[in-house]
Amino acid sequence: MYAWSDSDIAIRDAVREWIDAEVRPQLDELETGAIPPYDLARKLFKDFGLDAMGGEMVGKWLASERRRAERKAAAAAAEASGEPVAPREKKPKNDDADSMAGFLSMGAVMGAELCGVSLGSLVSMGVSIGLGASTIATKGTLEQKERWLPRIVTAEHIAAWAITEPDSGSDAFGGMKTTARRDGDGFILKGQKTFITNGPYADVMVVYAKLDEGDGTPIRDRKVVAFVLEKGMPGLTQGKPFKKMGIMSSPTGELFFDDVRLTMDHLLGGEKALAAGRDNDGRDSARQSFVLERVACAVGSLGIINECHRLSIAYAKQRELWGQPISDFQLIQLKLAKMEVARLNVQNMVFVTLEKVKAGQLPTLAEASAMKYYSTEAATDVAMEAVQLFGGNGYMAEYRVEQLARDAKSLMIYAGSNEVQITHIAKGLVAG
Repeated sequence: MYAWSDSDIAIRDAVREWIDAEVRPQLDELETGAIPPYDLARKLFKDFGLDAMGGEMVGKWLASERRRAERKAAAAAAEASGEPVAPREKKPKNDDADSMAGFLSMGAVMGAELCGVSLGSLVSMGVSIGLGASTIATKGTLEQKERWLPRIVTAEHIAAWAITEPDSGSDAFGGMKTTARRDGDGFILKGQKTFITNGPYADVMVVYAKLDEGDGTPIRDRKVVAFVLEKGMPGLTQGKPFKKMGIMSSPTGELFFDDVRLTMDHLLGGEKALAAGRDNDGRDSARQSFVLERVACAVGSLGIINECHRLSIAYAKQRELWGQPISDFQLIQLKLAKMEVARLNVQNMVFVTLEKVKAGQLPTLAEASAMKYYSTEAATDVAMEAVQLFGGNGYMAEYRVEQLARDAKSLMIYAGSNEVQITHIAKGLVAG
Protein backbone atom coordinates (compact mmCIF):
# COMPACT_ATOMS: atom_id res chain seq x y z
CA MET A 1 0.00 0.00 0.00
CA TYR A 2 1.50 3.33 -1.06
CA ALA A 3 -1.57 5.56 -1.22
CA TRP A 4 -5.10 5.79 0.07
CA SER A 5 -7.58 4.03 -2.22
CA ASP A 6 -10.42 5.85 -3.98
CA SER A 7 -12.87 4.44 -1.40
CA ASP A 8 -10.59 5.65 1.43
CA ILE A 9 -10.59 9.15 -0.06
CA ALA A 10 -14.37 9.08 -0.44
CA ILE A 11 -14.70 8.08 3.22
CA ARG A 12 -12.22 10.80 4.21
CA ASP A 13 -14.23 13.48 2.41
CA ALA A 14 -17.50 12.25 3.95
CA VAL A 15 -15.94 12.27 7.42
CA ARG A 16 -14.63 15.79 6.89
CA GLU A 17 -18.13 16.98 6.00
CA TRP A 18 -19.54 15.21 9.05
CA ILE A 19 -16.90 16.77 11.30
CA ASP A 20 -17.67 20.24 9.94
CA ALA A 21 -21.37 19.74 10.60
CA GLU A 22 -21.31 17.84 13.90
CA VAL A 23 -17.99 18.37 15.70
CA ARG A 24 -16.77 21.89 15.01
CA PRO A 25 -19.98 23.61 16.25
CA GLN A 26 -19.46 22.10 19.72
CA LEU A 27 -15.66 21.90 19.70
CA ASP A 28 -15.20 24.46 22.48
CA GLU A 29 -17.46 22.47 24.78
CA LEU A 30 -15.69 19.23 23.91
CA GLU A 31 -12.18 20.62 24.28
CA THR A 32 -12.84 22.20 27.67
CA GLY A 33 -14.34 18.99 29.01
CA ALA A 34 -17.76 20.60 29.41
CA ILE A 35 -19.38 17.69 27.59
CA PRO A 36 -18.14 14.11 27.17
CA PRO A 37 -17.76 12.77 23.60
CA TYR A 38 -19.98 9.71 23.85
CA ASP A 39 -23.22 11.02 22.32
CA LEU A 40 -21.18 12.44 19.46
CA ALA A 41 -19.45 9.08 18.98
CA ARG A 42 -22.80 7.27 18.95
CA LYS A 43 -24.03 9.66 16.27
CA LEU A 44 -20.90 8.98 14.21
CA PHE A 45 -21.51 5.24 14.55
CA LYS A 46 -25.13 5.63 13.54
CA ASP A 47 -24.59 8.05 10.65
CA PHE A 48 -21.88 5.87 9.07
CA GLY A 49 -23.54 2.55 9.92
CA LEU A 50 -20.69 1.50 12.20
CA ASP A 51 -23.07 0.39 14.94
CA ALA A 52 -24.93 -1.95 12.61
CA MET A 53 -21.70 -3.15 11.02
CA GLY A 54 -20.07 -3.81 14.38
CA GLY A 55 -23.14 -5.54 15.76
CA GLU A 56 -23.42 -7.78 12.71
CA MET A 57 -19.74 -8.71 12.71
CA VAL A 58 -19.70 -9.52 16.42
CA GLY A 59 -22.98 -11.42 16.15
CA LYS A 60 -21.62 -13.67 13.39
CA TRP A 61 -18.34 -14.17 15.21
CA LEU A 62 -20.03 -15.08 18.50
CA ALA A 63 -22.38 -17.49 16.72
CA SER A 64 -19.35 -19.16 15.15
CA GLU A 65 -17.63 -19.31 18.54
CA ARG A 66 -20.74 -20.86 20.07
CA ARG A 67 -20.94 -23.55 17.36
CA ARG A 68 -17.25 -24.33 17.78
CA ALA A 69 -17.67 -24.69 21.54
CA GLU A 70 -20.68 -26.97 21.10
CA ARG A 71 -18.80 -29.20 18.64
CA LYS A 72 -15.85 -29.39 21.00
CA ALA A 73 -18.11 -30.33 23.92
CA ALA A 74 -19.88 -32.96 21.84
CA ALA A 75 -16.56 -34.46 20.73
CA ALA A 76 -15.31 -34.59 24.31
CA ALA A 77 -18.53 -36.31 25.46
CA ALA A 78 -18.32 -38.83 22.63
CA GLU A 79 -14.70 -39.62 23.38
CA ALA A 80 -15.46 -40.09 27.07
CA SER A 81 -18.27 -42.54 26.29
CA GLY A 82 -16.19 -44.50 23.79
CA GLU A 83 -18.29 -43.47 20.79
CA PRO A 84 -16.57 -42.65 17.50
CA VAL A 85 -15.61 -39.02 17.23
CA ALA A 86 -16.83 -37.20 14.12
CA PRO A 87 -14.03 -35.98 11.86
CA ARG A 88 -13.01 -32.41 12.47
CA GLU A 89 -14.38 -29.98 9.92
CA LYS A 90 -11.78 -28.51 7.64
CA LYS A 91 -11.41 -24.82 8.29
CA PRO A 92 -12.36 -22.88 5.17
CA LYS A 93 -9.69 -20.82 3.52
CA ASN A 94 -9.82 -17.21 4.56
CA ASP A 95 -10.51 -15.12 1.50
CA ASP A 96 -11.39 -11.99 3.45
CA ALA A 97 -7.89 -10.54 3.84
CA ASP A 98 -8.45 -7.80 1.27
CA SER A 99 -11.81 -6.79 2.74
CA MET A 100 -10.35 -6.77 6.25
CA ALA A 101 -7.45 -4.62 5.10
CA GLY A 102 -9.96 -2.30 3.46
CA PHE A 103 -11.95 -2.11 6.68
CA LEU A 104 -8.79 -1.28 8.66
CA SER A 105 -7.64 1.38 6.19
CA MET A 106 -11.11 2.93 6.38
CA GLY A 107 -10.78 3.01 10.16
CA ALA A 108 -7.34 4.61 9.89
CA VAL A 109 -8.68 7.29 7.55
CA MET A 110 -11.64 8.07 9.80
CA GLY A 111 -9.45 8.03 12.89
CA ALA A 112 -6.84 10.36 11.45
CA GLU A 113 -9.49 12.86 10.34
CA LEU A 114 -11.14 12.94 13.75
CA CYS A 115 -7.79 13.17 15.56
CA GLY A 116 -6.94 16.30 13.59
CA VAL A 117 -9.92 18.06 15.10
CA SER A 118 -10.71 16.32 18.41
CA LEU A 119 -8.06 13.78 19.35
CA GLY A 120 -9.70 13.03 22.68
CA SER A 121 -12.95 11.93 21.07
CA LEU A 122 -11.15 9.23 19.14
CA VAL A 123 -9.01 8.27 22.15
CA SER A 124 -12.16 7.60 24.16
CA MET A 125 -13.67 5.31 21.54
CA GLY A 126 -10.32 3.75 20.71
CA VAL A 127 -9.86 2.72 24.33
CA SER A 128 -13.44 1.50 24.62
CA ILE A 129 -13.28 -0.76 21.55
CA GLY A 130 -9.57 -1.16 20.79
CA LEU A 131 -8.59 -1.98 24.37
CA GLY A 132 -11.72 -2.79 26.36
CA ALA A 133 -13.62 -4.84 23.80
CA SER A 134 -10.52 -6.41 22.23
CA THR A 135 -9.22 -7.63 25.60
CA ILE A 136 -12.56 -9.26 26.37
CA ALA A 137 -12.65 -10.74 22.86
CA THR A 138 -9.18 -12.28 23.09
CA LYS A 139 -9.10 -13.35 26.74
CA GLY A 140 -12.70 -13.76 27.84
CA THR A 141 -14.82 -16.89 28.04
CA LEU A 142 -17.56 -17.33 25.46
CA GLU A 143 -20.15 -16.30 28.04
CA GLN A 144 -18.18 -13.16 28.87
CA LYS A 145 -17.87 -12.26 25.20
CA GLU A 146 -21.59 -12.71 24.68
CA ARG A 147 -22.36 -10.72 27.81
CA TRP A 148 -20.31 -7.58 27.14
CA LEU A 149 -19.10 -7.31 23.55
CA PRO A 150 -22.32 -6.58 21.61
CA ARG A 151 -23.08 -3.39 23.49
CA ILE A 152 -19.48 -2.13 23.51
CA VAL A 153 -18.79 -2.51 19.78
CA THR A 154 -22.00 -0.64 18.93
CA ALA A 155 -21.06 2.20 21.34
CA GLU A 156 -24.18 1.58 23.43
CA HIS A 157 -21.83 0.96 26.35
CA ILE A 158 -18.44 2.60 26.95
CA ALA A 159 -15.51 0.57 28.26
CA ALA A 160 -12.40 1.54 30.21
CA TRP A 161 -9.10 -0.34 30.40
CA ALA A 162 -7.47 0.09 33.80
CA ILE A 163 -3.85 -0.80 34.49
CA THR A 164 -2.09 2.44 35.55
CA GLU A 165 -1.78 3.27 39.26
CA PRO A 166 -0.39 6.26 41.18
CA ASP A 167 2.91 4.45 41.83
CA SER A 168 3.10 2.27 38.71
CA GLY A 169 3.07 4.22 35.48
CA SER A 170 5.79 2.81 33.25
CA ASP A 171 6.42 -0.04 35.71
CA ALA A 172 2.84 -1.16 35.27
CA PHE A 173 3.24 -4.75 36.47
CA GLY A 174 6.00 -4.49 39.04
CA GLY A 175 4.56 -1.49 40.84
CA MET A 176 0.95 -2.68 40.75
CA LYS A 177 -0.64 -2.63 44.22
CA THR A 178 -4.29 -3.34 43.42
CA THR A 179 -5.01 -6.84 44.71
CA ALA A 180 -7.66 -9.50 44.24
CA ARG A 181 -7.89 -11.73 47.31
CA ARG A 182 -9.50 -15.15 47.02
CA ASP A 183 -12.71 -15.30 49.06
CA GLY A 184 -14.60 -18.56 48.77
CA ASP A 185 -15.72 -18.98 45.16
CA GLY A 186 -15.00 -15.33 44.37
CA PHE A 187 -12.62 -12.46 44.98
CA ILE A 188 -12.31 -9.23 46.94
CA LEU A 189 -10.80 -6.41 44.87
CA LYS A 190 -9.00 -3.60 46.66
CA GLY A 191 -6.90 -0.75 45.33
CA GLN A 192 -6.89 2.22 42.99
CA LYS A 193 -6.27 3.07 39.34
CA THR A 194 -5.48 6.48 37.87
CA PHE A 195 -5.24 8.23 34.48
CA ILE A 196 -7.97 5.91 33.24
CA THR A 197 -9.51 6.97 29.93
CA ASN A 198 -13.34 6.86 30.19
CA GLY A 199 -12.97 6.08 33.89
CA PRO A 200 -15.47 8.70 35.10
CA TYR A 201 -18.30 7.47 32.85
CA ALA A 202 -17.48 3.90 31.79
CA ASP A 203 -20.24 1.29 31.86
CA VAL A 204 -17.72 -1.58 31.76
CA MET A 205 -14.15 -1.64 33.10
CA VAL A 206 -11.36 -4.15 32.41
CA VAL A 207 -9.24 -3.97 35.57
CA TYR A 208 -5.84 -5.59 36.16
CA ALA A 209 -4.81 -6.71 39.65
CA LYS A 210 -2.30 -8.87 41.49
CA LEU A 211 -3.74 -12.17 42.71
CA ASP A 212 -3.46 -12.61 46.48
CA GLU A 213 -3.64 -16.31 47.30
CA GLY A 214 -2.46 -15.87 50.87
CA ASP A 215 0.78 -17.80 50.36
CA GLY A 216 3.11 -14.95 51.28
CA THR A 217 4.37 -14.29 47.73
CA PRO A 218 5.75 -10.72 47.50
CA ILE A 219 3.25 -8.52 45.70
CA ARG A 220 5.73 -7.67 42.95
CA ASP A 221 6.01 -11.36 42.01
CA ARG A 222 2.34 -12.28 42.14
CA LYS A 223 0.30 -13.39 39.18
CA VAL A 224 -1.57 -10.69 37.25
CA VAL A 225 -5.25 -11.28 36.53
CA ALA A 226 -7.93 -9.17 34.88
CA PHE A 227 -11.54 -8.62 35.89
CA VAL A 228 -14.52 -7.04 34.17
CA LEU A 229 -16.39 -4.64 36.44
CA GLU A 230 -19.68 -2.86 35.78
CA LYS A 231 -20.82 0.60 36.81
CA GLY A 232 -22.69 0.70 40.10
CA MET A 233 -21.02 -2.30 41.76
CA PRO A 234 -20.87 -1.90 45.56
CA GLY A 235 -17.43 -0.64 46.58
CA LEU A 236 -16.59 0.75 43.12
CA THR A 237 -16.14 4.53 42.87
CA GLN A 238 -15.55 6.32 39.58
CA GLY A 239 -13.79 9.64 40.20
CA LYS A 240 -14.56 12.93 38.47
CA PRO A 241 -12.74 13.85 35.23
CA PHE A 242 -9.30 15.40 35.67
CA LYS A 243 -8.47 18.81 34.26
CA LYS A 244 -5.70 18.29 31.71
CA MET A 245 -3.31 20.13 29.44
CA GLY A 246 -4.70 18.47 26.31
CA ILE A 247 -7.21 15.98 24.89
CA MET A 248 -9.85 17.44 27.17
CA SER A 249 -12.55 15.80 25.06
CA SER A 250 -11.44 12.45 26.48
CA PRO A 251 -12.56 12.09 30.12
CA THR A 252 -9.75 10.75 32.31
CA GLY A 253 -10.09 9.87 35.98
CA GLU A 254 -9.52 7.52 38.89
CA LEU A 255 -11.15 4.25 39.91
CA PHE A 256 -11.34 3.18 43.55
CA PHE A 257 -11.99 -0.40 44.69
CA ASP A 258 -13.07 -0.64 48.30
CA ASP A 259 -13.50 -4.38 48.88
CA VAL A 260 -15.43 -4.92 45.64
CA ARG A 261 -16.83 -8.47 45.75
CA LEU A 262 -16.51 -10.25 42.41
CA THR A 263 -17.82 -13.64 41.37
CA MET A 264 -15.88 -16.02 39.12
CA ASP A 265 -17.79 -14.89 36.04
CA HIS A 266 -16.11 -11.47 36.36
CA LEU A 267 -12.61 -12.97 36.18
CA LEU A 268 -11.52 -12.57 32.57
CA GLY A 269 -11.01 -16.07 31.20
CA GLY A 270 -12.75 -17.70 34.19
CA GLU A 271 -11.18 -20.68 35.92
CA LYS A 272 -8.65 -21.14 33.12
CA ALA A 273 -7.10 -17.80 34.01
CA LEU A 274 -6.20 -19.23 37.41
CA ALA A 275 -4.82 -22.45 35.97
CA ALA A 276 -2.63 -20.74 33.39
CA GLY A 277 1.09 -20.53 34.05
CA ARG A 278 2.93 -17.36 35.06
CA ASP A 279 4.03 -16.70 31.49
CA ASN A 280 0.40 -16.64 30.32
CA ASP A 281 -1.13 -14.46 33.00
CA GLY A 282 -2.64 -11.00 32.57
CA ARG A 283 0.69 -9.55 31.51
CA ASP A 284 0.26 -11.26 28.14
CA SER A 285 -3.07 -9.63 27.29
CA ALA A 286 -1.81 -6.26 28.51
CA ARG A 287 1.27 -6.42 26.28
CA GLN A 288 -0.92 -7.16 23.25
CA SER A 289 -2.95 -4.09 24.14
CA PHE A 290 0.23 -2.00 24.40
CA VAL A 291 0.93 -2.83 20.73
CA LEU A 292 -2.54 -1.68 19.66
CA GLU A 293 -2.29 1.51 21.72
CA ARG A 294 1.05 2.46 20.25
CA VAL A 295 -0.01 1.83 16.67
CA ALA A 296 -3.09 3.97 17.36
CA CYS A 297 -0.75 6.76 18.52
CA ALA A 298 0.78 6.77 15.03
CA VAL A 299 -2.67 7.16 13.46
CA GLY A 300 -3.48 9.99 15.88
CA SER A 301 -0.15 11.65 15.13
CA LEU A 302 -0.86 11.46 11.41
CA GLY A 303 -4.18 13.22 11.97
CA ILE A 304 -2.53 16.04 13.91
CA ILE A 305 0.23 16.43 11.31
CA ASN A 306 -2.30 16.50 8.47
CA GLU A 307 -4.37 19.21 10.15
CA CYS A 308 -1.37 21.35 11.13
CA HIS A 309 -0.03 20.97 7.60
CA ARG A 310 -3.33 22.02 6.05
CA LEU A 311 -3.87 24.98 8.37
CA SER A 312 -0.29 26.19 8.02
CA ILE A 313 -0.30 26.16 4.22
CA ALA A 314 -3.58 28.05 4.08
CA TYR A 315 -2.40 30.61 6.64
CA ALA A 316 1.02 31.11 5.00
CA LYS A 317 -0.64 31.84 1.65
CA GLN A 318 -3.06 34.45 2.99
CA ARG A 319 -1.01 36.12 5.77
CA GLU A 320 1.04 39.03 4.44
CA LEU A 321 4.17 40.67 5.77
CA TRP A 322 5.89 43.62 4.09
CA GLY A 323 3.43 43.42 1.25
CA GLN A 324 3.85 39.75 0.36
CA PRO A 325 2.50 36.43 1.63
CA ILE A 326 4.74 34.84 4.24
CA SER A 327 4.79 31.67 2.10
CA ASP A 328 7.35 33.55 -0.05
CA PHE A 329 9.86 33.60 2.81
CA GLN A 330 12.44 30.83 2.92
CA LEU A 331 12.19 30.21 6.67
CA ILE A 332 8.43 29.68 6.34
CA GLN A 333 9.01 27.40 3.38
CA LEU A 334 11.45 25.38 5.53
CA LYS A 335 8.76 24.89 8.18
CA LEU A 336 6.25 23.73 5.58
CA ALA A 337 8.78 21.40 3.97
CA LYS A 338 9.61 19.77 7.32
CA MET A 339 5.90 19.28 7.95
CA GLU A 340 5.60 17.51 4.60
CA VAL A 341 8.53 15.20 5.39
CA ALA A 342 6.95 14.29 8.73
CA ARG A 343 3.58 13.71 7.05
CA LEU A 344 5.07 11.35 4.48
CA ASN A 345 7.12 9.41 7.03
CA VAL A 346 4.29 8.85 9.50
CA GLN A 347 1.80 8.07 6.73
CA ASN A 348 4.19 5.45 5.34
CA MET A 349 4.50 3.89 8.80
CA VAL A 350 0.72 3.54 8.89
CA PHE A 351 0.67 2.09 5.36
CA VAL A 352 3.31 -0.53 6.21
CA THR A 353 1.37 -1.58 9.30
CA LEU A 354 -1.86 -1.96 7.31
CA GLU A 355 0.00 -4.18 4.84
CA LYS A 356 1.39 -6.32 7.66
CA VAL A 357 -2.06 -6.80 9.14
CA LYS A 358 -3.35 -7.72 5.69
CA ALA A 359 -0.64 -10.41 5.59
CA GLY A 360 -1.79 -11.74 8.97
CA GLN A 361 0.97 -10.17 11.05
CA LEU A 362 0.92 -7.69 13.90
CA PRO A 363 3.84 -5.40 14.71
CA THR A 364 6.10 -6.57 17.51
CA LEU A 365 6.13 -4.59 20.73
CA ALA A 366 9.47 -3.08 19.68
CA GLU A 367 8.11 -2.09 16.26
CA ALA A 368 4.99 -0.56 17.79
CA SER A 369 7.17 1.35 20.25
CA ALA A 370 9.30 2.66 17.40
CA MET A 371 6.17 3.83 15.58
CA LYS A 372 4.87 5.51 18.69
CA TYR A 373 8.18 7.18 19.52
CA TYR A 374 8.84 8.60 16.05
CA SER A 375 5.30 9.61 15.12
CA THR A 376 4.48 11.39 18.37
CA GLU A 377 7.79 13.28 18.37
CA ALA A 378 7.10 14.28 14.77
CA ALA A 379 3.54 15.39 15.53
CA THR A 380 4.68 17.51 18.47
CA ASP A 381 7.42 19.14 16.40
CA VAL A 382 4.99 19.89 13.57
CA ALA A 383 2.36 21.30 15.92
CA MET A 384 4.85 23.56 17.69
CA GLU A 385 6.16 24.79 14.33
CA ALA A 386 2.57 25.51 13.33
CA VAL A 387 2.10 27.64 16.44
CA GLN A 388 5.32 29.50 15.57
CA LEU A 389 4.26 30.01 11.96
CA PHE A 390 0.96 31.52 13.10
CA GLY A 391 2.83 33.89 15.42
CA GLY A 392 0.63 35.61 17.99
CA ASN A 393 -2.45 34.09 16.40
CA GLY A 394 -1.00 30.64 16.97
CA TYR A 395 -1.07 31.25 20.71
CA MET A 396 -4.78 32.05 20.61
CA ALA A 397 -7.36 29.28 21.02
CA GLU A 398 -9.39 30.68 18.11
CA TYR A 399 -6.87 29.41 15.57
CA ARG A 400 -6.82 25.83 16.92
CA VAL A 401 -3.13 25.12 16.36
CA GLU A 402 -2.54 25.73 20.07
CA GLN A 403 -4.99 22.91 20.81
CA LEU A 404 -3.20 20.64 18.35
CA ALA A 405 0.11 21.39 20.06
CA ARG A 406 -1.33 20.46 23.45
CA ASP A 407 -2.90 17.31 22.04
CA ALA A 408 0.29 16.25 20.29
CA LYS A 409 2.30 16.61 23.49
CA SER A 410 -0.08 14.26 25.29
CA LEU A 411 0.74 11.52 22.78
CA MET A 412 4.40 11.61 23.87
CA ILE A 413 3.24 10.51 27.34
CA TYR A 414 0.13 8.48 26.52
CA ALA A 415 0.48 4.68 26.08
CA GLY A 416 3.85 4.74 27.82
CA SER A 417 6.18 7.72 27.85
CA ASN A 418 8.55 8.05 24.91
CA GLU A 419 11.51 7.42 27.20
CA VAL A 420 10.09 3.97 27.93
CA GLN A 421 9.58 3.34 24.21
CA ILE A 422 13.35 3.66 23.75
CA THR A 423 13.83 0.84 26.26
CA HIS A 424 11.37 -1.43 24.42
CA ILE A 425 12.98 -0.69 21.06
CA ALA A 426 16.46 -1.43 22.39
CA LYS A 427 15.36 -4.63 24.14
CA GLY A 428 13.78 -5.82 20.92
CA LEU A 429 16.98 -5.17 18.99
CA VAL A 430 19.18 -6.93 21.54
CA ALA A 431 16.84 -9.90 21.85
CA GLY A 432 16.74 -10.29 18.06
